[in-house]
Amino acid sequence: MLIASNLGLATIKKNIVVKAPDWFYVPQVQPLAEGIIRRSYTPNTDGAAVAIVMEFLSEADGGELSLRATPPYGKFYFYEQILQGPTYITYDPYEATVEVRYLQDGGYVLHSANAQGRVWIPQLELYLGIWFGERLGQTMNWLRGWDNSDNLLLWSSEQAQQQRQRAERLAAKLRALGIDPDLPD
Repeated sequence: MLIASNLGLATIKKNIVVKAPDWFYVPQVQPLAEGIIRRSYTPNTDGAAVAIVMEFLSEADGGELSLRATPPYGKFYFYEQILQGPTYITYDPYEATVEVRYLQDGGYVLHSANAQGRVWIPQLELYLGIWFGERLGQTMNWLRGWDNSDNLLLWSSEQAQQQRQRAERLAAKLRALGIDPDLPD
């Protein structure tokens, strides 16, 4: 699989068209020779078609939602009509909104969120939504994933913190039993 951020995504139809989405997902890719760095991705040449494209909305007027049908193509038009990506996600961290569109009958259709404001992403088998909290010293709205049982999927730093807390609790229990967990065997 390939999960890429700001990597050139190219299509070859009549002309080569390249966009660099904020994030995209491809379920199967051709392996690269050792030492080769992937500088772009061309669907059906380098592997499977792109399954998901995500853009973080910027201050540029209509940039990520541009329908411009002539070169230079608008991003929305490119993903929908040229790339024909099955899922297009836009995330606005300032307005705390995430919109998911699925390609149906040649065009994107906006998919409604559930009662918790999350949208199911079948290719990833998770719900995507907004979570307000602190990460990397910033308190703000973050795009997060939840599993099918409504459990927040943890970042690696959160998983590591959980493991440290478990280890500390176990060490405290061992000490209560008179065992020093810090002594070598």
